Amino acid sequence: MAIAAIAVYQLFGQVIRSQTAAMAKELAGEDGTEQSQAAQNAASAAAEQTSSKTLKTFTGNAGAQ
Repeated sequence: MAIAAIAVYQLFGQVIRSQTAAMAKELAGEDGTEQSQAAQNAASAAAEQTSSKTLKTFTGNAGAQ
């Protein structure tokens, strides 16, 4: 369970940080478009990684039986 939580945070950590930065800028009355775009890019990258990884490939032992 802990390993899965660490993996999820590693994949989506940048998304969370970028979304928080965008919200902080918007609340301060500034333009948060750059941070929002960074969050979208990080989310797309994380989605690509999750579609290519499974529990079998998590440790790099996909071919091991």
